[in-house]
Amino acid sequence: MKEFLDAAGPKLKTKVIRILMHCEEYGLQSIISHIKKLTGTQLWEIRILGTDNVRVLFVTQVKQQIFLLHAFQKKTQKTPVKEIGIAVARLREYQTSGH
Repeated sequence: MKEFLDAAGPKLKTKVIRILMHCEEYGLQSIISHIKKLTGTQLWEIRILGTDNVRVLFVTQVKQQIFLLHAFQKKTQKTPVKEIGIAVARLREYQTSGH
């Protein structure tokens, strides 16, 4: 996620950080219009719209936490299988590392 934000332009970076901070302060319900469940997975996505359509894939964790797994620029209607695969691999890696 850090690498994605470091590479993003200032306007996009501001949008992503603003939505994540809003979520942190007020919870997922506060950004309900920006989130969507990915069918057939345990993943959710935060949709950031504008000139650059961006998706941030995450899962919910215990104690009202979310775990950000992957961010990418979306260029097609459907979320690419490759991007979902990256998020799932990171989730598995996290889970097997004892967290």
